[in-house]
Amino acid sequence: MPAEPDAPDDLEAVRSVVAALEPFDARDRARIVRWACEKLSITVPAVVNPAVAEPQLPTQPTNLPAAALVQPSAKRDLRTFIAEKAPANDSHFATAVAYYYQFEAPESERKNAITASDLTEACRLADRARLQHPGQTLRNAIRDGLLDRAERGAYKINAVGENLVAMTLPTGTPRGTKSTAKPRRPAKKAGRVAKPSAGKKATKATTRRAKRG
Repeated sequence: MPAEPDAPDDLEAVRSVVAALEPFDARDRARIVRWACEKLSITVPAVVNPAVAEPQLPTQPTNLPAAALVQPSAKRDLRTFIAEKAPANDSHFATAVAYYYQFEAPESERKNAITASDLTEACRLADRARLQHPGQTLRNAIRDGLLDRAERGAYKINAVGENLVAMTLPTGTPRGTKSTAKPRRPAKKAGRVAKPSAGKKATKATTRRAKRG
């Protein structure tokens, strides 16, 4: 009676496969193993090799405010930020201050809305002339379409204001901003000097002849 063949050794097969793949690098090993599995009709879960996987680029979200689309920069204090933006008037200054405290200030100092007291303190920090009526300045910024009312006595920047500070300053005016300049009235034309009529000329000539006589 013939002797039965020895059962295949799993570990020996593994050693043989490992020895055969040893000379190849990681990328070639993965390809060879995949081909071998396909040849043997073996289905295995796909394994991604971190060393060879292509990095996925993050997609940029849409419909973000202007401030979120600006590349982050090194942290600046209020004085430096205002100097860089160079607001042309008090309404723009108030808007820049609201922008700074919402997006640029250190985390511990950030706030979503500012008050008249904040604006007065910002004048001191930015070495700017103190506003006589900071509350009115904030209301003017609302009229110009740059700020919105928050809770009582507080004002927050809106999308138009963000666009002004992030994209437009230090020069220019963003779209949607109301112009505060009053139209000039046309200058009155000087009236023409009336020429003397023929009758007056004749009267003057008669008077001169009478004096000579």
